[in-house]
Amino acid sequence: MAILVTGGTGYIGSHTVVELLKDDREVIIIDNLCNSKECVIDRIKDITGKNVKFYKGDLLNIDDIEKVFAENKIDSVIHFAGLKAVGESVAKPIWYYHNNITGTLNLCNIMSKYGCKKIVFSSSATVYGKPKSVPISEDFPLSTTNPYGETKLMIERILSDIYVSDKEWSICILRYFNPIGAHETGLIGEDPKGVPNNLLPYVARVAFGQYDHVNVFGNDYSTHDGTGVRDYIHVVDLAIAHLKAIDRTNIVTGVEHFNIGTGVGYSVLDIIHAYEKAVGHEIKYEICERRPGDIDECYANPEKARHILGWEAKFDIEKMCKDSANWQKRNPNGYGD
Repeated sequence: MAILVTGGTGYIGSHTVVELLKDDREVIIIDNLCNSKECVIDRIKDITGKNVKFYKGDLLNIDDIEKVFAENKIDSVIHFAGLKAVGESVAKPIWYYHNNITGTLNLCNIMSKYGCKKIVFSSSATVYGKPKSVPISEDFPLSTTNPYGETKLMIERILSDIYVSDKEWSICILRYFNPIGAHETGLIGEDPKGVPNNLLPYVARVAFGQYDHVNVFGNDYSTHDGTGVRDYIHVVDLAIAHLKAIDRTNIVTGVEHFNIGTGVGYSVLDIIHAYEKAVGHEIKYEICERRPGDIDECYANPEKARHILGWEAKFDIEKMCKDSANWQKRNPNGYGD
């Protein structure tokens, strides 16, 4: 029986597929390659020595999903596929709502048809909106500040309603904080299109001379160095959490939510200085005005995942930056063409 990974050639998906294969799980990927490259499949094989079955398909096309289920015995699903850029979601909300929500509904329809009722969903800490305190626990109030976050929260609610209607479902919802880093081989990593939206890929490009400097948005926050603090987690730690979550769906039914973070807050300057250590030279940065809506601190209370899933993050910020730098050095143009 196989695990279907939607969006399995993407950043988090590809690292999760590697960990699944290392653990001798049977894996099938479906991905439309809108934000990834098919060459990732070859790199996964280079890392693991194992083949993975790949379908180029779109969750908006229900026939694409049905083909996968008709041709394979799918036991469970890890659902990554979706659009994920906050700024783009603000500019193109209809596209985001249609893609992320309709795709998930199509997937769940086919899963139900084929009696596959175990799913791990890739959610986000964005569902907490602007929390009033830290660390953030799973029982905090939920709200969102952009269409991307709203799609995550709506899908969480859809999955909960599916369980209400059919108690055979086992649903594990993982709320990620800030994934960074890359596989230690440097064969797979984060390859954002155009100018990176997230901090670390931008720092990496400055470090290797593609951009001149990092903009640091505000240095007057109530933090240890005045810059914003976030919970950064190594993408491999995050990937391993999905193996624990799949195991959980095999033994219980219901809907469970877990924060996947380190529980440690790192500031923007902490990240820059750790990256300087990784590459052995200074990284230029400039202090700018705060961005509207940014908060002082945001980091997880990951105790529930430790207690119930038996998972906790292993890698520190130095390891995250070292692996990111290795990926960037080996792949200055990402996966290229």
